[in-house]
Amino acid sequence: MVGGLVLSQAQSHQVATPRTAAPAPVPAQALEKRLREQAAPCGTAAAAAAVSVRSVDDVRKAHARHIKLGLDRSPRHARPLLAACALSGWPGGTELAASIFDSLDEPEAFDYNTLMRGHVSGGRDPAAALRLYADMLEAGVEPDNYTFPFVLKACAKLAALQEGRQLQAHIVKLGFQHDEHVQNSLISFYGKCGEPAMARLAFDRTEAGERTAASWSALLEAYTRAGLWGECLESFGAMVREGWRPDESSMVSALSACAHLGAYDVGRSIHCALLRNAARLNTIMETSLVDMYAKCGCIEKAAAVFDAMGGKNAWAYSAMVSGLALHGDGRRALQVLDAMVREGHAPDAAVYVGVLNACSRAGLLEDGLRCFDRMRLEHKVAPNAQHYGCMVDLMARAGRLGDARALIGSMPTGPTDTAWRSLLNACRIHGDLGLAEHALQELGSLGAANAGDYVIVAGMHARAKNWDAAAALRTEAVDGGLAPSPGFSAVEVRGEVHRFVSQDMSHPRRRDIYEMLHQMEWQLRFEGYKPDTSEVALAVGEEEKLRVVAAHSQKLAMAFGLLSTPEGAPVRIVTNLRMSKECHAYSALISEIFGREIVVRDRSRFHRFRRGACTCRDHW
Repeated sequence: MVGGLVLSQAQSHQVATPRTAAPAPVPAQALEKRLREQAAPCGTAAAAAAVSVRSVDDVRKAHARHIKLGLDRSPRHARPLLAACALSGWPGGTELAASIFDSLDEPEAFDYNTLMRGHVSGGRDPAAALRLYADMLEAGVEPDNYTFPFVLKACAKLAALQEGRQLQAHIVKLGFQHDEHVQNSLISFYGKCGEPAMARLAFDRTEAGERTAASWSALLEAYTRAGLWGECLESFGAMVREGWRPDESSMVSALSACAHLGAYDVGRSIHCALLRNAARLNTIMETSLVDMYAKCGCIEKAAAVFDAMGGKNAWAYSAMVSGLALHGDGRRALQVLDAMVREGHAPDAAVYVGVLNACSRAGLLEDGLRCFDRMRLEHKVAPNAQHYGCMVDLMARAGRLGDARALIGSMPTGPTDTAWRSLLNACRIHGDLGLAEHALQELGSLGAANAGDYVIVAGMHARAKNWDAAAALRTEAVDGGLAPSPGFSAVEVRGEVHRFVSQDMSHPRRRDIYEMLHQMEWQLRFEGYKPDTSEVALAVGEEEKLRVVAAHSQKLAMAFGLLSTPEGAPVRIVTNLRMSKECHAYSALISEIFGREIVVRDRSRFHRFRRGACTCRDHW
């Protein structure tokens, strides 16, 4: 016996894994090839009939003939029936395959592999695959290189990290650490278990000559699952530089990274490569392109890709609606919803979240209310916490704070942090300090208050000159261990993303950036610009407030973008902060004076400044 597996723990770890585009499993294809090779020489009528079975009933009949001929206990003769049941996906097929397997006298590794794959395929019973592997070791049957991809996949589906590590030890002990399929499965396993560092280590241990496009794809997917977008894009670049042609899964991972980082130039380069190398893009790739262009601030290109799609599915519609919501284009989101219904697709919960968000960000109160009724009454979609959160946001942004608060109290799902946080943000917009404090208390009672919530209410006190209350809230947040995430703004220049924080002095071109910032401020003064320091929630003098405002991370990113991009080219900025009134007015004037389009994606939506005006129409 090589070693034991903690199977009870594996079963207790069973979780649902998100659907992602992944390359076809090469070991499975190889297994099917071996099946055909081993089934061909069987030579009996029963075996020949077994290969051509088309249903569970056919298998039962063929198996009965095997029993009559005394062939049911022979792995060589029962193998085609076992594979037909295990790999077909028929209802009851896996159970019948297990029954056939149990009747075998001395099953071989190939038979164990076939049944393991049947248990793992489609997530039917991955824990059973692990139990079968333990039985295989107990019976003294040595695993081969086809065994481990299936067992590692079972561990990934169960998030069974400990068992997967035991399997890695088995792999090394049996000498399969240099098998490309086994190594790729190991990288994928660690990625799906949320261990990108271990996935990277497994990748690095694979010698350069043993790596394949699937190895890179597994690594990129590991980074994507962990939200390590910079590492994903960097690895994608390394893959291309080493001469590998990215497969579909790698492209999808890279496009997701571009979408989250706002790396428009890289995303557009991937699109061009796809057009050069593929006669026609499939729906998954086209949907990824729609998502990338929308999140990189180019909603027109997202719409162009979407409109050109041949077979749109619910995922494509959802991506387009969500993109329009990010850009605050509620009217077009409603039009896409209507088109979806006309083409015979039933909108699901995700699509309605996007539409309601779009209505909220565009200030379309009545349209949003009608859409909520349509969702429930026409399309029979039961509202969940997200939908109610959208409705609270919709009403609160429109100034109906009392109605929004009443809706929170009547939510069938119970009040959620998302709903209270939406109300809190609206209180900041409409200046209702009393209700904002109540919302903060409710968030605290739910155990969901974060540093940003305290900052909003503290800022409202600061604007009211209640410095002691503002300081007390900040102290309470710190004492509660709620540290705010560092604010940053990033801009892409020639395919490289540059990140800045407030008062940043770390960039190699900092002197040029601050000189550009000074020139920008100088030209703005001729337009009558005066910095607005009302949102600086610090009990300091006006001069210090002006210094803080002048070197905001968004302004530094904008200055570097203006310095480093061709004249007339858009400057695209991504920030994890909410756009302040001061930065909004500043960006609008810069777009007019410099004749540039300034595209800013803040933590909730896009702002596109052209000739002194923003697409949000000052509603954000």
